[in-house]
Amino acid sequence: MATGDCNKEFSTDYILLEPEKLNFYELIRILFPAFETGLNLSSTNGGFGMLLLNCLRAQTSWFFLNNCIHILYFKHIQGQGGNIQWPDKTSPTFSSFNGHLDKRVELDESIKPGDSKYYAALTMMSSKISYENKAFIKTTVEDEWKMEFLGSFDFWNDYQDKATTQAFILHDKTVDSDTIIVTFRGTETFDADAWCTDFDISWYEIPGVGKIHGGFMKALGLQKNLGWPKEIEQDDSHPPVAYYAIREMLRERLQANDQTKFLVTGHSLGAALAILFPAILALHEETWMLERLRGVYTFGQPRVGDPKFGEFTTEQLKEHNIPYFRFVYGNDLVPRLPYDNKALMFKHFGTCLYYNSFYEGKIVAEEPNKNYFSPLMAIPKTMNAVWELIRSFIIGHSKGKDYTEGWFLRAFRVLGLIVPGVSAHGPQDYVNATRLGSSALFLPHQIPTE
Repeated sequence: MATGDCNKEFSTDYILLEPEKLNFYELIRILFPAFETGLNLSSTNGGFGMLLLNCLRAQTSWFFLNNCIHILYFKHIQGQGGNIQWPDKTSPTFSSFNGHLDKRVELDESIKPGDSKYYAALTMMSSKISYENKAFIKTTVEDEWKMEFLGSFDFWNDYQDKATTQAFILHDKTVDSDTIIVTFRGTETFDADAWCTDFDISWYEIPGVGKIHGGFMKALGLQKNLGWPKEIEQDDSHPPVAYYAIREMLRERLQANDQTKFLVTGHSLGAALAILFPAILALHEETWMLERLRGVYTFGQPRVGDPKFGEFTTEQLKEHNIPYFRFVYGNDLVPRLPYDNKALMFKHFGTCLYYNSFYEGKIVAEEPNKNYFSPLMAIPKTMNAVWELIRSFIIGHSKGKDYTEGWFLRAFRVLGLIVPGVSAHGPQDYVNATRLGSSALFLPHQIPTE
């Protein structure tokens, strides 16, 4: 979309970029999904060894390579004792890239409702499974967690002209809890549209609120020519937009039971949308809904706005007594972006729970090495990545079988030796942090200012 095609009168100032015009994203869109399918092809057929055996059984000799090509393009081969099953992307057994990194779907039975870190552990697992398809999420929520599944949705992005924002909603009715959890999906590894949103570091200045990351606002539901009107008429020609549709669903549920509260959460891009959601509720003066907001839990969250936005949101959260926990693990690259400097003006705010590679947590005002790219930190980051790789071979013995890491996650940690901070962004370490970290971090405390 050309810059001149959209009215910007809702904003007092702005910077616009158009990353969707970069052909690199189209290349990602075409080539990389085959990798995720290949991972499921292996797991669906009992592992790589069984897949290879079935290929050999299907046809021998010089037909072998031809059959493997047929598997990729025609999805099914049977013959002479071989039976190769093509993975169904809508199946409850089909796993995302992140799902292959960490296959855990069960909740930690030692963390009960009422425990101070119960919601941290639950929202992280919810953020983890948000990367999966609807059938996978539904099966996990209902069969594994014994909670009510309220739906998984693909929401419209007005600026990308397609449904590229995903979220799902569950209702936790366990003992001592009557809580709806809204989980925004993060950036899928092979989702070019989500990466386009992340790299769209345009910003818009909303009067009285501050400057906010343009890509995140567009993903949540920013309206062309209108900005953030309090009410809109949803266009029936395409799916609804995230903010307005989720707000309406919450209105109906919360009004039906005055004891029900809600949480918002997410990992990566989903984390940015999770903290932006209550900020827009505050902009629209949805006071009664904010009073029912039990908390905001974000994991690996990038910076969302400037200091003024941070002050506005912090004031609103404090006024309505809403806890906001921003989890950062180790050298995770994403929470250190976009840059906190005079050029970009992005700034974190809220309670930062920082965990080191031993999953020891502490409350800090800002994660160490806040802008990541520091020559002085290059060697320490690489040494930490080496330790994380070593740890992957021993953690199952020291912490229990639930923490055992597979070959694929270990291979992913090797990438951390090349670019420290990439493997640290995966969901596995955040799951471990919420389970192994101290419950004391969630008790009343004084947020540090330095």
